[in-house]
Amino acid sequence: MPFQPATSFSAADAPFVRLWRGFLTGRVMVALALLVLQGLGQFVNVIPEPAALAVCVAYLAATLAVRALAGAAPPSPAAGPQWLPFIGVDLLAVSALQLLQPGAMNYTPLFGVPILMAAVLGTLTLALGTTAGVTLLLLAWAWWQGLHSAGDEAQRYLQSALAGTGYFIVTYLVHQLSVRLAREQQLARQSQMVAKVQSQVNALVIEHLTDGVLVIDTEDIVRIANPAALLLLGGPAGLAPPFALRGDSAWEPLVTLAQRTFRQEHPLTADADLLHPGQSPTGLHVRTWLTASRTESVKDPVERLCVMFLHDLRELEARLRTEKLAAMGRMSAAVAHEIRNPLAAIVQANALLEEDLHDPGQKRLAHMVQQNADRLARIAEEVLDIARVQHQISHAPASTLMLDETVAQIWADWQRQDPARRRAAISLTAPGAQVEFDSEHLRRVLFNLLDNALRYKGDEEDSLSVTTRVDPSGLISMQVWSDGAPMDKSVERHLFEPFFSSESRSSGLGLYICRELCQRHGASIGYQRLILATRRGQTGGNAFTVGFRRNTRPSESATLFDTIVV
Repeated sequence: MPFQPATSFSAADAPFVRLWRGFLTGRVMVALALLVLQGLGQFVNVIPEPAALAVCVAYLAATLAVRALAGAAPPSPAAGPQWLPFIGVDLLAVSALQLLQPGAMNYTPLFGVPILMAAVLGTLTLALGTTAGVTLLLLAWAWWQGLHSAGDEAQRYLQSALAGTGYFIVTYLVHQLSVRLAREQQLARQSQMVAKVQSQVNALVIEHLTDGVLVIDTEDIVRIANPAALLLLGGPAGLAPPFALRGDSAWEPLVTLAQRTFRQEHPLTADADLLHPGQSPTGLHVRTWLTASRTESVKDPVERLCVMFLHDLRELEARLRTEKLAAMGRMSAAVAHEIRNPLAAIVQANALLEEDLHDPGQKRLAHMVQQNADRLARIAEEVLDIARVQHQISHAPASTLMLDETVAQIWADWQRQDPARRRAAISLTAPGAQVEFDSEHLRRVLFNLLDNALRYKGDEEDSLSVTTRVDPSGLISMQVWSDGAPMDKSVERHLFEPFFSSESRSSGLGLYICRELCQRHGASIGYQRLILATRRGQTGGNAFTVGFRRNTRPSESATLFDTIVV
């Protein structure tokens, strides 16, 4: 079955639709030619044949009507009455003309039109049935000639049989060609759908890759560039492909690398620095690939393209540093656990020695020992906090706290440790707001955020601020803001990862612990660069915001801090 019945046809069915319309137009042209020939014959011949002329007129009218009313789609390919206005009318018209024509005019070659129509647009059953009907008509015509004229009947029957055999062969071959065409069209349609889906998937993947992707031709024209690549290139706002890579002198290292890739015919890897005027250099790790080799290009003239992958060197270095620190952190957690007991012994021995010391120099040395031992103990505690926090995730229940009162108490305790340095603008604007959080855990979160802000803030009295608020949607939040310098993007991406820090003296656990404690209580914590109105005007700074889960519990007293033995 070469053609499936349908009410509408896609672009893949266009060949069959064109054949269908061609057959309808061809029938009209054949009918018109027969009418003209019959008209000329009636004019030339002495004996008129009005019956044959009437058949030609009726056939032309039928073909015109069918051409106008048949529509754009062929009927069902299965054998049935739907083919009578087409194949049936053709067989009847040719048979009538052959029967009514008294001269030597032979109309039997016109049987080829319905046979081809059935072979191309119908099933094999319809095609063979039509051919069998034509063969019977040819044999009937041979019998009719034998009754009304003298001659060799065997020769007439043999001629009809040979013509019928030829029609059967043509029918089968044409039908097989149409089946193959239908199969090719179906495969083409499936391939087109697969290619379309693959193209959409590729575009989606490239669009959301964190690494930059550039597709460059031999003329150094960028054909495709994803958002990450445009960001790394640092071009003008609104830059979109296609654009010339030579359009900016800062991109010259990429142009050189692409030309080397085309010239050397194999992938390349290199580091490049993009130097934009007035900006710091952008370090990139670049990998290039070619879409076709030279032999493929000779056999098939496909345009060769260079696919360039761009990676931010700072991002790669930060990722490598984070992985190293994470590995070291797992080891240091075990080490920290082991050094606590000998460290405690050192602290106790130093305290005993200090009681017997009277020399100021020796006391200073004992004090240095005490300070460094305390620092080591604090670092060991921070390392072990990872295991503690993860252990507490599903154990300690939350309490219902009055946010403003709790934050005010925690701020007072933190500020009391160094009143001269620890100054801030306090804005508690969530009176009566209750949150579900353990009080000691909230103290720890706020202490970590304040210590972090104190390290980078300026010297003004409003360089640090603590704010609580309730937005119109009912979301309760707490924010710690300081006027420190903007963070590097490579640092910002890893702020809340364990053992990641931009300072060598920091363990990199403070913000990680804050995030773990917030997630445990259904809260969230995030960072953003925020501009606030201060006494100096609009001032940019770093803001850490904790968004609390809405309170679903009645007010109750805070629980005691969970005691964990490590």
